[in-house]
Amino acid sequence: MANGFFNVPTPINEPVKGYAPGSKERAELQQALRDLKQQQVDIPMYIGGQEVRSGKTKTISPPHDHKQVLGQFHEGDGTHVTQAIEAALAARRDWAELPWEHRAAIFLKAAELLAGPYRARLNAATMLGQSKNAYQAEIDAACELIDFFRFNVHFLQEIYKQQPESSPGMWNRLEHRPLEGFVFALTPFNFTSIAGNLPTSAALMGNVVVWKPANTQIYSAHVLMELFQEAGVPAGVINLVYVDGPTAGDVIFNHPEFAGIHFTGSTGVFQNIWKTIGQNIHKYKSYPRIVGETGGKDFILAHHSAHPRQVATAISRGAFEYQGQKCSAASRVYIPSNLYEEVKVYLQEDLKSMKMGDVEDFGNFINAVISESSFDKLAKYIDGAKQDPAVEIIAGGNYDKSKGYFVEPTVLVAKDPKYVTMCEELFGPVLTMHVYEADRFEETLDLVDSTSPYALTGAVFGQDRYAIDLASKRLVNAAGNFYINDKPTGAVVGQQPFGGARASGTNDKAGSMLNLLRWVSPRAIKETFVTPVDYRYPFLGVETGENLNITGQGGF
Repeated sequence: MANGFFNVPTPINEPVKGYAPGSKERAELQQALRDLKQQQVDIPMYIGGQEVRSGKTKTISPPHDHKQVLGQFHEGDGTHVTQAIEAALAARRDWAELPWEHRAAIFLKAAELLAGPYRARLNAATMLGQSKNAYQAEIDAACELIDFFRFNVHFLQEIYKQQPESSPGMWNRLEHRPLEGFVFALTPFNFTSIAGNLPTSAALMGNVVVWKPANTQIYSAHVLMELFQEAGVPAGVINLVYVDGPTAGDVIFNHPEFAGIHFTGSTGVFQNIWKTIGQNIHKYKSYPRIVGETGGKDFILAHHSAHPRQVATAISRGAFEYQGQKCSAASRVYIPSNLYEEVKVYLQEDLKSMKMGDVEDFGNFINAVISESSFDKLAKYIDGAKQDPAVEIIAGGNYDKSKGYFVEPTVLVAKDPKYVTMCEELFGPVLTMHVYEADRFEETLDLVDSTSPYALTGAVFGQDRYAIDLASKRLVNAAGNFYINDKPTGAVVGQQPFGGARASGTNDKAGSMLNLLRWVSPRAIKETFVTPVDYRYPFLGVETGENLNITGQGGF
């Protein structure tokens, strides 16, 4: 609720550090990596501000070196989920009634802590636990999450400033109340910033949260929780539990105080959650908010007027940064016949120059995929392509999990535009290209629009402005984040609000005011200064000396 207005600092996007050889930040990050590797961290759950250890532990290892042990985490069960809900509800009143500027101050402090003393440590944890190179960790765990903290506070104030008009003799006000109950944050492995934003964006608006991260992100989630505590998030406001999905869902989605879910993950899981909520809708005190960003089959489409070098670079970066494990990563590419050979040469040159290996070698552009199950899935698709005479592998095609889960950046060229890897989400460094006749751009637009059920990100390249305009119109529903002459990855908080529609989610745009509006329930308050004392209106033809105050008496 708004208790007055104070101008919060104007947010600016956090500058990205370069980590060049000899730089101070490079030395600090390398020291943080060494420090973390020397520890065998014992990671508890956090419930009601207390560290909770179940005694049932699971080992955490880097995806790029699965024989190394970073530590262990304590796995919970349904009783821990219940405890987390009870702790959240116990904290709810005080947190909801805290003046908004104090909630804002906590997350502005979190931003400054992360920009300073926590930066190297969280980046290092992300590198080791999720196999990101230094640059990918920096733009994710540091810069994007700092931006989320700062910009969300700015958006919060803008929401609270939005007030209705008032006629003479009355005062209309709008309160943006937190939801009645608790919010469940279910977060993915691939972005530490998403894991940090999903619980904190709801908490900033006055909600209390039960947070379940992906098991493969727990190593950095632990550091995030320490950051939240140092920033001053009160006990019980954000509760962190490590349980499997069905266990969490069985408790949470049957609880009458369940008020909303903030989700990033697979489409299948999200659709099942939605179905479960619908089946249980009669159990809840209020209609839960369902906010989710799910899968993608993100595209790059080149027009015959595009520059081949630009297209190739967009593919190299858009498809293979962080091993193609970004929700926005390019996964299918449509190349006109007049550009294919030149784009192919540039792309092969790029991929040949990419080194793959351990994150601690800063010369490696490619690291490991997140898990053995992901590795096996990708290997299966690559093997299938090798056996298909209608598919050509023009780069990569090799994989090895003897030390870590390494899959070479792989480019397939499929004659069939509906080949399986043109349609299904792979979530790894495997890209499929289809070459279309250069004079069939309009037909290809229909193909791009209809091939996938997803609509997350997409990019169009070309110098012909009429072609770009046509693509923008015909692909209006094909991508929630649409890029012109740029790769389909790298959305920046406050600049490109992120989210997709169709099977890609509810498109509630993380990194914008739109997302925060989902975590409040407005209350309109009307106060009349001189209250009527006579029910009669002038149309009755009855004279009265009383103040009728008829202004604004119509409506609902």
